[in-house]
Amino acid sequence: MNPSKSYKIAVVPGDGTGPEVVAEGLKVLKAVGASQKIKYEFVHYDLGGERYKKTGEILPDSVLEELKNFDAIYLGAIGHPDVKPGILEKGILLKMRFELDQYINLRPVKLYPNVPCPLKDKGPQDIDFVVVRENTEGLYTGGGGFLKKGTPDEVAIQESINTRKGVERCLRYAYQYTAKRNKANKLTLCGKTNVLTYAFDLWERTFNELAGEYPTIKTDYVNVDATCMWMVKNPEWFDVIVTDNMFGDIITDLGAMIQGGMGIAAGGNINPEGVSMFEPIGGSAPKYTGKNVINPLAAICAGGMMLETLGEDKAAARVEAAVIKLLESGKLKSLDAGKMGMSTSEIGDWLADKV
Repeated sequence: MNPSKSYKIAVVPGDGTGPEVVAEGLKVLKAVGASQKIKYEFVHYDLGGERYKKTGEILPDSVLEELKNFDAIYLGAIGHPDVKPGILEKGILLKMRFELDQYINLRPVKLYPNVPCPLKDKGPQDIDFVVVRENTEGLYTGGGGFLKKGTPDEVAIQESINTRKGVERCLRYAYQYTAKRNKANKLTLCGKTNVLTYAFDLWERTFNELAGEYPTIKTDYVNVDATCMWMVKNPEWFDVIVTDNMFGDIITDLGAMIQGGMGIAAGGNINPEGVSMFEPIGGSAPKYTGKNVINPLAAICAGGMMLETLGEDKAAARVEAAVIKLLESGKLKSLDAGKMGMSTSEIGDWLADKV
């Protein structure tokens, strides 16, 4: 925790409905800050599709250097209908993750009251776990290449890069997070040791070696295909899951669906020793831009995650409690855009009043 309780936050509203949901998130952050005597300095950056269309810039190195001096980054959404998919996502999101060494992707999977769940007979008491995904290695490093591209003899190789340092720091974070969470005190390694015999041999050996340092944490191992099965059949079995970049990418989207969809899912790209970035999982939803009908709860929950990571646990708990109170109230008819029974700004106002 910052002893002065003052934080410098970079705000990247981004594209589409990103600015609208971020505005409500900032409203709630300011309100809980006032009640908990937390001060912020918010600095806005216009990174995204419109800047790229006007200037050709995606994420200038000068801006990246500035971002290193913030306590956290609060992101709305990246993705513009007039920009080819991949350009902004790789140029902003992946570049920030790698350059700021945000080596943990943290994804709480929690079903809140009155949120429809696609799993039969499962409720909030069954779905409450966290996925710790390694965020800067694996298949996402771009290792590999083509041989004889475009010919009948073409070869495409995609390499999964796993370093002892990268694997160990991710696993250590997961053990420490499981201990701090103090729920079931169980950490599950999700992998594929029966096929990916090199990469996951390193993961499993390191996982077992570190277990001795955390005697209060129960450990188990589950193959990724079985993890997907059990997330659907028995999600209550999980407390914290730790996994590599690719498997983490897949199972967190499955997690978002069982917790009620992208409208409630928030995530953090964490550098425990540096600058972390927090965002709603859903996209920019450009067709709803400017209509005041988009659901801001995921962005507001991302703001709560940011507070927790900054060490402001009480403020984070107040944000989550307010979200739960809203969902329990019945005022919110749906999480789907245009069907909520409340406008985007009304949701922000209601939550700001309650924190």
